[in-house]
Amino acid sequence: MEITELRNKTINELNNELHELLREQFNLRMQKVTQGVEAKSNQFKKVRRNIARVKTIIHEKKTGE
Repeated sequence: MEITELRNKTINELNNELHELLREQFNLRMQKVTQGVEAKSNQFKKVRRNIARVKTIIHEKKTGE
């Protein structure tokens, strides 16, 4: 996910993206608990950072920066 792509989206689209990322994070956590999946451990880091990116862009758009 590129930061320029996120900056071009509206706040509603960013909120939808955030919701999808949070759902993906939840699913990864459930897979880890139920199946003990360690192969996707790098995916946790990617999803967590993408969530932070989306939240940052949403905050920037709301404050008008």
